[in-house]
Amino acid sequence: MEHKKLIFLDVDGTLTPAGTNVPPQSALDAIRAARNNGHRVFLCTGRNPAMTAPLRAYGFDGAIHCAGGYVICGDSVIYDRPMTKEEQQSVTEALRGGSVFCIFEAKDASFGDDRVDKLLKKIPGPLGSELARWRRALEEDHGVVPLSDYDGRPVYKVSFMCLRKKQLRKAKALLEDRFQFCLQDFVLGIVNGELINRAFSKGDGMRRICEHLGAALEDTIGFGDSMNDLSMIETAGVSVCMGNGNAKLKKRADIVCPPVEQDGLAAAFAQLGLA
Repeated sequence: MEHKKLIFLDVDGTLTPAGTNVPPQSALDAIRAARNNGHRVFLCTGRNPAMTAPLRAYGFDGAIHCAGGYVICGDSVIYDRPMTKEEQQSVTEALRGGSVFCIFEAKDASFGDDRVDKLLKKIPGPLGSELARWRRALEEDHGVVPLSDYDGRPVYKVSFMCLRKKQLRKAKALLEDRFQFCLQDFVLGIVNGELINRAFSKGDGMRRICEHLGAALEDTIGFGDSMNDLSMIETAGVSVCMGNGNAKLKKRADIVCPPVEQDGLAAAFAQLGLA
């Protein structure tokens, strides 16, 4: 490739099997080779910094956290946008008032409704990448603490689950002008998704990093697997969806590569001449 690229990687279902912190060795080798070739590689995830901490040891040039709400380039924080107190109060009242199960995601911890844990334990696998991520996070103590322990720290986004879409109607009527309801596929009777502030997105995070580095958007490559990656797929100069990804996202991507467990990331890096 003529120009050096900025590569943005979703985590769950893209860089790693959903809910884990260990990428396939083939992916790590491809990332290392790409960086040695002068390309820059960034995480681009809904996870907060606390939940990506184990991955940073593998070496990245920065990260888009919280679906775009907290962005790091090198050692610099270039964007930091938690909910205001008013926004957070509105979200809490609208979602929990509708009996929706919630996980409130701060920068350094996630606060989970204990009903989420009980709900996920009842579901036989396999799950989509987002539900699988939360089940493992709750089972393996990835920084998720009871909602009853919430101490007032700023919240960036909310993951939610419910049994019927109609439970979201009231919340949507109250919040949809300010927040995007990013719904995943209806999996095993569970409606799950993320509430993301319209002030930011993964795509906006990419733009902010490009502006910070003086790079062009056409020199970006975005990798994802689920509908919360849509803004990244739409923004990237070249977009890649994993073979294990959402069917709707595959239709929007430029390239569909093999699944994460079948060395898909390494295959795509080779196809694009990155490594």
